[in-house]
Amino acid sequence: MDFLISNAYAQAAAPAAAPNPLMSFLPLVILFGVFYFMLIRPQMKRAKEQRAMISALAKGDEVLTSGGLLGRIEDIAEQFVTLEVAPNVVVKLQKQAISAVLPKGTLKSA
Repeated sequence: MDFLISNAYAQAAAPAAAPNPLMSFLPLVILFGVFYFMLIRPQMKRAKEQRAMISALAKGDEVLTSGGLLGRIEDIAEQFVTLEVAPNVVVKLQKQAISAVLPKGTLKSA
């Protein structure tokens, strides 16, 4: 019965085309783009906003510190800020410890 079926022989493999070197780096480039737009760029934007807020501080502003203190700015120096957190209670902090400027009148309503 072997005479009805012809033998099948494997063909020689075609020479493989050289892969494009740019295509091997494409996933790495895409990953870097995702990290830039999801992590690096927003962090740089927040740092820029923080620097702008600290440079715009003025005497009499009501602020929130990173430690959770609410107070009114009594004095501003090069690196330090003096806050009044209660009547006749004054605290000296670094400017970088201020996390937010509150609307005027916040301390009176609290």
